[in-house]
Amino acid sequence: MNHLIKISVVAILFLSNVAFGQIKKENYKKHASYQVEKWEVLDISFVSKTQLKSPFTADFHAIFTHENGTKQEMPGFYNGQNEWIIRFSSSQKGKWRFETKGDLTELSGEKGNIIVENNEDGNHGAIVINKENPQHFYYEDGTPYFLLAFECDWLYALDYHNDKGIPKTNHLLDLIGINGFNQIVMNVFSYDVSWEKDEKLKEHPEHEFGGPATIFPFLGTNQEPDHSALNPEFFQKFDHTISLMHDKRIVSHLMIYVWNKLVAWPDMDTEADNMYFDYIIKRYQAFPNVVWDISKEALYYGRADEDYIHGRIKRLREQDKFNRLLSVHDFKYCSRFPDKVDFISTQNWSHNLYDKMLDARTKFKDKPVFNIEHGGYEESPYLVFTGDYTNAEICLRRNYMCLFAGVYSTYYWQGASWNVIIHNPFEQSDDFIKPKFEYFNHMEKLFTLFDFSTMTPSPWQNGSAYNLTDDNKTVLLYIHKENYGIDAAFLKKKDENRTLQWFNTLTGEFTKIETENTKPPKFISPWREEADAILISRLID
Repeated sequence: MNHLIKISVVAILFLSNVAFGQIKKENYKKHASYQVEKWEVLDISFVSKTQLKSPFTADFHAIFTHENGTKQEMPGFYNGQNEWIIRFSSSQKGKWRFETKGDLTELSGEKGNIIVENNEDGNHGAIVINKENPQHFYYEDGTPYFLLAFECDWLYALDYHNDKGIPKTNHLLDLIGINGFNQIVMNVFSYDVSWEKDEKLKEHPEHEFGGPATIFPFLGTNQEPDHSALNPEFFQKFDHTISLMHDKRIVSHLMIYVWNKLVAWPDMDTEADNMYFDYIIKRYQAFPNVVWDISKEALYYGRADEDYIHGRIKRLREQDKFNRLLSVHDFKYCSRFPDKVDFISTQNWSHNLYDKMLDARTKFKDKPVFNIEHGGYEESPYLVFTGDYTNAEICLRRNYMCLFAGVYSTYYWQGASWNVIIHNPFEQSDDFIKPKFEYFNHMEKLFTLFDFSTMTPSPWQNGSAYNLTDDNKTVLLYIHKENYGIDAAFLKKKDENRTLQWFNTLTGEFTKIETENTKPPKFISPWREEADAILISRLID
């Protein structure tokens, strides 16, 4: 990271002093009116005198009626200490009336009003699929959403034991956000990894978050679980993380289960299993920044079968009153049952990654394709999990291979993706390996200039590059640094005048825009042997 970028990061992190991701909360008063902005979250708190035997499975909800007649049910949930929450958010401005219903007689029939006001400029709503362009993601207000994901499975644990705030989480999310990432692939809960851990972690226990002795979403601990009830404290703290991500406009790609991180889950389809699953849906569906994922590698480890995943999806669809997007981190499942998911998740490490992603995009013409894991895990100070590629440039290249095949991708850094989390990597000693987050900052800026949602791969015009084009008016050719030069004959039509420009994927540098009249025999990158580059050619009308 160069000097100017360091200054920018320090300035932004200094100005960002959010202690908690605070949800706006109001104590219920009879017939009161509350205000909240469009696409923001409001908790209405009710207190009961009665203690139910099974509060986490009890029915508590509210029927909301908009002034235009629209009705929507919003589920409530038990928050411990006889507190019950109705969590509200809305994509419609105006006045809503509500009335509570449920198993608890003393809290049924309570009424009130909510006034939904204009949203802030930077809040575009939830992530949705546009039927007119179904292979891309959009926000609710119609703005294209260029998904650029970052995996961080243990994010829940980073500040768990800090009762004064979540400063480490805040710092890491700022780093993630300012470098272009706008989605985190994360678990609700992971316990530990099964692979051997780097001995160097013993010298830096502050970076180890695997095997937490006192963190568990149920009662008891992971070592001695008590599945009879849930642990409200876990979810209260998890709220802060999801809320802070919402404040920073970062989407939570929330994997409800994970099978290979040594979690003491209850048996499938038991009362405890359903209690946990249903509670997650009730508690987090009101957040516009949530995207559901049933389980990481859902069918891979032999625990779950297709029928179980079918059942979980059906259960989620019935309970999610906001219709948030849903997928399953398992290409075998998504490819066999594409109608059950909103977008196709894949995990492909192939050497010919571009071709595999292009095949997936061609096969699934009515859904976005998202490669959650491409086998590239950038190196860190610790050897955590190498996958097949650890070099930062190669990991970056594999993300571009996905993008130029028209699908979305995820970045992994071994210093943050699993049990190891270095929340402040640029404040570590000089001998610590620093991540190349800035590469993705450059990527995001490129696809701010060129709208990814309007561009399609054109493999018949690849040559020795990868081609993304917007009806040939704008052509992007991704060229490996080992490439001597590319013919790109289709750019040399006699009846066309085009501009030429180059983009350096490692530095974000653009060359001057030139009008090419002489049509060179080969287009040669100015950074040949130094960096992968993108040739940008625009048609001059």
